[in-house]
Amino acid sequence: MALEERTVAFSRTENTFLVMPEHINGYGRLFGGVLMRWIDEVAATVARRHCRTLVTTACVDSLNFLHPARNGDTVVLVGYMTYIGRTSMEVRVVTYVEELDGTRHDINDAYLVLVSIDQEGNALPVPGLRLETEEERLAWASGQRRYQLRKERRREGY
Repeated sequence: MALEERTVAFSRTENTFLVMPEHINGYGRLFGGVLMRWIDEVAATVARRHCRTLVTTACVDSLNFLHPARNGDTVVLVGYMTYIGRTSMEVRVVTYVEELDGTRHDINDAYLVLVSIDQEGNALPVPGLRLETEEERLAWASGQRRYQLRKERRREGY
């Protein structure tokens, strides 16, 4: 039985956090580990919405800290599906600091791979991804390249 295709918009997720003193390191910046947790949670939500199953994070392919967030900043994380394998999904999470006037400045960009699983932890097939825009098609092509690179790294023992 074929699984229903879903659009990128179907599972797109946006979460907003206010950076509080407990999120700050000794340099007055948002702890990288706190942001990594938020990123993983957004990616998991995107993947769960897409496949409607439990998921587990298999890999953080890329995590680039571009700029810091500071105490009192509004941090917005936007996650969306970029590529689908048979049982795995690549999710991009872009993190912004949102100014009081609503403008956003990106501070982090991450790609994570999550796997659809059943109650026993066995991998399950995931629905396909219906690409509707040129931007989504470009993200898919980039995701295919990253997928091939991940396979190559595994073969080489990385």
